[in-house]
Amino acid sequence: MSSEAHTSAEYIKHHLQNLTYGHLPDGTWGIAHSAEEAKAMGFWALNLDTFIMSLLLGAAFMFMFRSVAKSVVSGTPGGMQNFCEWALEFIDTSVRGSFSGKNPMVGPLALTIFFWVFSMNLMDLLPIDYVPLLMKALGVPFFKVVPSTDPNATFGMAIGVFVLVVYYSIKMKGLGGFVGELTLQPFGKWGMPVNLLLEGVNLIAKPISLALRLFGNMYAGEMIFILIALMGGAWAGMSVGNATLYGSQILLSLGWAIFHILIVTLQAFIFMTLTVVYLDMAHQEHH
Repeated sequence: MSSEAHTSAEYIKHHLQNLTYGHLPDGTWGIAHSAEEAKAMGFWALNLDTFIMSLLLGAAFMFMFRSVAKSVVSGTPGGMQNFCEWALEFIDTSVRGSFSGKNPMVGPLALTIFFWVFSMNLMDLLPIDYVPLLMKALGVPFFKVVPSTDPNATFGMAIGVFVLVVYYSIKMKGLGGFVGELTLQPFGKWGMPVNLLLEGVNLIAKPISLALRLFGNMYAGEMIFILIALMGGAWAGMSVGNATLYGSQILLSLGWAIFHILIVTLQAFIFMTLTVVYLDMAHQEHH
C-alpha cells in the first residue's frame, strides 16, 4: 500500500478514511471514493466499516460466551471455560467495588461493554496494511478495521450509557427528584440558574468524556502505527541508512504493539468502570 501512495500524506489520509455510504454529489446513493465525497455526504452518511466490524465483533463475543455456557462442566474445565469464569469473576468484583445499588442489569452490561470495547480496540494490533490491501483487492476503496477510532462508534456507545443514566435517575428518584438534583444543588433554591448550569454541564460532560477519551486514545494509537508503517517504505532503496530505518520500524512496531496491549485493555476497563460509576450515581439520592 505504501509503495503505491504518492506521498506520506496520501498514505495517512487513506488509512484514516472510513468506508462511507451516503448521498453522492451526482444525486445517487453509493460509497464515497474520496474523503471529499465522504465529507459532502453530510450527517446521514453511514460508515460501513465501523458498522460491520462492530456487529461482527459483538456477535463473536456473544457466540464465544454462549458456546462456553452451553458446554460448562463441573469437573475439570477447559481453557476457554477457565477464561470465561475468570472474566466473570473479574467483572463481578469490579462492579461490586463501584456499584452500591441493586440492579441485576449492571453486571451483564459491564461484561458486555468491557469485552465489546476490548475486542474493537484489539483490532488495532492487526498489521496496518493487511486489511486495506485485502479490501482493495476486493474492490473496496477504504476500510478501517478499528471501530473505536471512529467517533461515531464511541459517541454511539456513550449516548447509550447516557440514556441509561437518565432513565435510572428518573426511575429511582422520580422526575421531581431528578429535576431537583439539577436545579437545587449545590446552592439551594436561590441559586437555581447557577445550579442548573453546573449540574447540566456535569450531566452532559459524562457521555462526551466517555466518547472522547476512548476515541482520542485509540485514534492516537492508530496514527502512531501508521507513522511507524511509513518507515517501511525505506526498504525500497538499498542502502545502509535505509536498512537501518527499516530495522528501526520493526523494533518500533513490536515495542508499540506490546505497549498498546495495555492501552487496549485499559481503555476498555475505563469505559466499563465509568459506566458503572455513572449508573451508581444515578441510583443514589445525592451525589
